[in-house]
Amino acid sequence: MDINRKDILKAIGEQPDRLGKREISKIIDASAEQRRELRMILRDMEQRGEIVKSDRRTYRLSGDVPEVTILHIDRIDDDGDMIGSPAAVKGNGKTPEFIVYEKTRGKEGAKLGVGGRALCRIDFNASPPRAEVIRVIGRAPQRQLGVIVQSGRGMRIKAVSKRERHEFVLATEDPKLKPKDLVLFETLPSGRKTSRSELKPARIVEVVGTIDDPKAASLISLHEHNIPLGFPEEAEEEAAAATIPKVGGARKDLRHLPLLTIDPEDAKDFDDAICAMPNENGKGFTAWVAIADVAAYVTPGSALDATAFKKGNSVYLPDRVEPMLPHALSSDMCSLRPNEDRACMAVRLSFANDGSLSGYKFERGLMRSRARLTYAQAQEVFEGREHEAAAEVVPELQALYAAYKALRASRERRGPLEIDMPERRVRIGDNGEVTAIEVRERFDAHKLVEEFMIQANVAAAKALTAEKADLVFRVHDEPSREKLQSLSDFLPVVKMKWALGEKATPTRFNKLLRAAKDRDLSEIVGMAVLRSQSQAIYSPDNGGHFGLTLSHYAHFTSPIRRYADLIVHRALIRAFNLGDDGLTDQEISRLQEISEHISTTERTAMAAERDATDRYIAAHLADRVGAKFGARITGVTGIGLFVALDDTGADGLVPIRNLGNEYFRFDDRARALIGERTGGTYNFGQRVVVELVEATPISGGMIFDMVTEPTPGKPGRGKRGGQRRRGEAKKGGGSKSPAGQSQPRKKTKKKTVPKHKRKQADAKKRSAGQERP
Repeated sequence: MDINRKDILKAIGEQPDRLGKREISKIIDASAEQRRELRMILRDMEQRGEIVKSDRRTYRLSGDVPEVTILHIDRIDDDGDMIGSPAAVKGNGKTPEFIVYEKTRGKEGAKLGVGGRALCRIDFNASPPRAEVIRVIGRAPQRQLGVIVQSGRGMRIKAVSKRERHEFVLATEDPKLKPKDLVLFETLPSGRKTSRSELKPARIVEVVGTIDDPKAASLISLHEHNIPLGFPEEAEEEAAAATIPKVGGARKDLRHLPLLTIDPEDAKDFDDAICAMPNENGKGFTAWVAIADVAAYVTPGSALDATAFKKGNSVYLPDRVEPMLPHALSSDMCSLRPNEDRACMAVRLSFANDGSLSGYKFERGLMRSRARLTYAQAQEVFEGREHEAAAEVVPELQALYAAYKALRASRERRGPLEIDMPERRVRIGDNGEVTAIEVRERFDAHKLVEEFMIQANVAAAKALTAEKADLVFRVHDEPSREKLQSLSDFLPVVKMKWALGEKATPTRFNKLLRAAKDRDLSEIVGMAVLRSQSQAIYSPDNGGHFGLTLSHYAHFTSPIRRYADLIVHRALIRAFNLGDDGLTDQEISRLQEISEHISTTERTAMAAERDATDRYIAAHLADRVGAKFGARITGVTGIGLFVALDDTGADGLVPIRNLGNEYFRFDDRARALIGERTGGTYNFGQRVVVELVEATPISGGMIFDMVTEPTPGKPGRGKRGGQRRRGEAKKGGGSKSPAGQSQPRKKTKKKTVPKHKRKQADAKKRSAGQERP
């Protein structure tokens, strides 16, 4: 007999904040076999917003959200869905969220967006719960970042977002404002219907800096993504008061181990140290991975813990790091600097000769690193060239490398996904200007450290699972059917294929990637494969890691910069009696909430890092307008071609109006733009030469002209090649040929276009060059 959710809701409604899982189980008379199902149902009902769990692990109904209610649109998730929450909700538990669907009427399209409000009908039976818009009732004030600019009619605000092309007028003049001030502003209702040409009113919320700041690009990105900056005074005081713990009790003396750190050249904090040695019996080897003991300083309920949770992770930008922990910890007490005592959480790993993990044991200790090496320095030793900085630890490095060879063989047998995409690094000088954009070299030294960290993460997940302990797993699901269908549809464009009937495995993906490499398509196919993958998340439920082909995986090795790792450390402390500062009952009751939060902050940090890089590159290329660059087409849409430059990896748009003296149609199936008259084609993945027309540092956007002629095609093919998108302009007036000469517009018979279609065309033209594929 299945458990009836209505019975659960009735029981909780009659005794709010008094029933836990055990009491609910008794009331609904659940059998021993049904208790696990009950636990899953309660968790699902909590996620769906039907019930709320209190700090005492009891339940109540979640704020009595009615079937018809007003929702505020909070954000757009990674799948492009609008996420809304009730504008008014009772109780102090977690605010329920709903996926909001808006029906489009006719061809006008949707009108609701982030910051908007709508009267919605809630479908609680859907999974996840969804809300259908009944009526849009207006937009709440939207906060954006902008720059004050001087115009002929006074001060204006220019938004920094690539998606906002309008300027705004100040609702109230402020004599303290100056041109180039970087401001946080809020849009305001005008009180009347305005024309497209009229500026919308806005008020200044805060002046956050100036666009002339050499490092404004990072400041903009941090503010734009609402990333918390700095630390409360109380948290700084707690960090400053930290001291190195002494050996004793659960803390062992591990200072005899030949541990050393291997990190990037510009690393400021060192949170992991490793060593390895062969076993005396010649059977296998033993390795140690020691990690900074952040849990010794950041305890549950402290100001440091509250701040670290809010941030979720450190954010790494080209010119700065916004750390999860104050520098007194991240760069000092928790940094495993050479020849200094440091508290650590360590795991002893036992491996067989073939590199398979045969055992592990976790210790809490006091360690002392023998040396701080860069990847390049370690690599020289691995290649038989002694480096001065590594002279005293050559035997330790050689032992590590011997162990890594066994681990590498084990990894190859396991067959994890190997997407080898080039990682570009933007170097910033003291003056805030870009000094270089370079591809990061990837040595065996990188792979060695990575593999030891993976093994430590596996050991943490397996050890806690064996103890039936609560923890946060790192979960990477296998690709969805929809994403695999998209990959299968795309690959014929580059004359490759993916059979949907066969099971998707990392081995299959790797075979595809090797074939792409042989045809100089590594980046294009690699990106397509990357986009086909599910996004890794944190979860209290183990779902395994598809990409690494691992059944158990958790993040353990970077608690300085990830809150997830701190939770795993606390779980280990609790499970193995390593101290009294382990995971608390309250934290265990909130693991789902914690997992969702840190999954979100991780995505936000990645977006901020990407946007800051785009802005710095745009600033770097701003004085090279007119220069030509080799590039590859990485996206084809109805508004134009997205291209990535060969030397910097920078991406931008070639608007469809910049492609030549004929109409181009977008063929979705072929991923191409096809000339209507000549059949000339621009294909996804094609190598081209482009000319920089515009680089906007404030938004990171770049616009290019196409220099390369289209691939010859069959005349008239464009007429059969697909639907022409609204707003596609015929090339001509104002454009330039490859030689830079203005081309005359070809006269054509004027057509009568319905008014609603003209509106759509105008909207497309205004948005051209702002949306990415």
